[in-house]
Order: sequence, then structure tokens, then C-alpha cells
Amino acid sequence: MPRHSQKVRMKRVPVEITRLSLGTAPLAGLFTTVENNESDLLIKTALAQGINYFDTAPLYGHGLSEERLGRVLRTVPEPFILETKVGRVLNRVEKADPVPWFPDADPHIQPVFDYSPEGTKRSFNESLERLGVDHIDIALMHDAEEHIPEAINNAYPVLADFKRQGIIKAIGIGINFCDAAMKIMKEVDLDLALIAGRYTLLDQSAQNELLPYALERKVDITIGGVFNSGVLADPKPGATFEYLPASDEIIKRAQDIGAFLSERGIPLTAAALQFPLRHPAVTSVLTGSRNSKELLSNIADFDLELPADIWAQLEDAKLIERISQ
Repeated sequence: MPRHSQKVRMKRVPVEITRLSLGTAPLAGLFTTVENNESDLLIKTALAQGINYFDTAPLYGHGLSEERLGRVLRTVPEPFILETKVGRVLNRVEKADPVPWFPDADPHIQPVFDYSPEGTKRSFNESLERLGVDHIDIALMHDAEEHIPEAINNAYPVLADFKRQGIIKAIGIGINFCDAAMKIMKEVDLDLALIAGRYTLLDQSAQNELLPYALERKVDITIGGVFNSGVLADPKPGATFEYLPASDEIIKRAQDIGAFLSERGIPLTAAALQFPLRHPAVTSVLTGSRNSKELLSNIADFDLELPADIWAQLEDAKLIERISQ
């Protein structure tokens, strides 16, 4: 079986997710307009390729990602694992604040942080409506870096009650920074953590504390942002790092890694996609493809056989950090 469609049973709950998963912020028009037919084909291609794990959120396109994902998923017989998020509600207003990230978003929808019990329930129920499905397998608390007490004390009990009732199967967080993730993971009983950009060829900070802790506590880890928002896909002037223009230093580091790999016949994109799986705590890698062509390219890179010692070679060259023992 190709690596991308290999299913792995989650450690705490009876759910199987594929090694490669599909994140749906790009198909909601992240930075660039995406047409409905393009997003439909992307989701259908993922299903046809055996990917069963789909991640979305109310924030993505201000509901557009959930609407587009649900429109396809509710018409297919194949089983799938659906993950969405709470922590924001979408309010209808006369004129929303301008959002450059999602040009296709409804200009009358304003996302607002709300980790209250009522807001958590509202977010979840409205996600069900937009998706048009009768279940959500995994619910994540989203971008809680500035809302940690509210996430722990208000949102988590609601999700725990949903899990007890069988409304969801797993609870997690979707977050960008390790220190915030650790604060939440140490206080509540999570099944999964989606960590973006913190375990890549350019940033291995998650392996210092977060990944060992997750391994010890049997918390599944999904790694997103493996290209660090673009620079690892194409490291040249003008590339982005963490959604901002990459510094000369970052571009140089990415180019050095790319040159080292190229000398060994390895595409930088393949190494970036496969890198997170070197750590045993990581269960799935989330790819944010914008269209079916990008997804098929990512699948090919993810499945490409790399030399078994390539990570050790990169460590010896001091291009990546060694895994902490």
C-alpha cells in the first residue's frame, strides 16, 4: 500500500486516519481565489487516492471551506474522518473587517473568538449545518494561544460532554506554538494535537518537549505547515515563511538544505513532506493543497522512497537538529 493512504489507528480512540491528510484552508481561497469546480475536484481526487482524513474550520473562508468540503463528502459512500474546530463563531454584520487571507469570503461574515460554552456549542452546531453531515469525528480547539484558560475551563468541558454522548469521537487542539500547546495538553485529556509549522526541516522546536510528551501520553500528533507557508516549497527571494516575507537567513537555510538534498537526488518538497514521520509521535501529515494537481504532486513526493539514512546525513551536516533522547 502506498504510504499516503496507509491507515493508522489512533492511540486513544477507535479511529483510523491516513498518513497523509487534506487541510482545506487553501481550497477556501487562502490568498488566491479558488473556483467551486476546482475545490470539488480536489476533494474527489483525495478520496479517489485513498485519503480519508479531512481537516477544516469555520475560519477558513469564513465558512466556505466547510461548505465546499461538505458538499462533496455528503455525496460519497466512502467512509471518511472529518475534523473541524471550535473557538470562533461567525457573526453576520453589515460590513466585515477586510481579510486579505480569504478574498472569496462573504464580506458580511465576521469571525470572532468565542470560547464560552455557548459559543463552543454554537460553533459546533453551525459547522454541522454548513457541512451538511450528521457527524464530526474530531473537534479541535482552534488558535487558543491567547485564550488558554477559556479553552481549558469553558470549551473543553463541552467537547468532553460531546465525546461522552458519542457526538464526537476525539478531542484535540489546532495550534501554532509549542508552549501554548503544552499548557493545554498538561491540563486536559486530549486525543490529538494538530501542530502547524513546528516540526519541519526549518523548525524542529516541537521535538524538544511537545513530541516526547505526546508520545508518553499517547496523544496523536498531526503536523501541518510542512513547507512553513511556502519557503520550503520554493526557497527564493519573495518566498514566505510563517505567512510573512522570508528573511534572507531563512531563504539561505532552505536553499542550503535543498542543495544538500539535490546532490543526493532528493526533491526538497519530498523531504519536507516526509520529514515529520521520522518522529514516532507523529501519526499524520497535513497537506494544504490548493487543487488536484498540487495534491497529486504532494502524494508523489510523500510516497517517494528516500534513503533510510537521509535524516542522519542532514543531522551530521548540521542542517537539522538531532532528535532529543
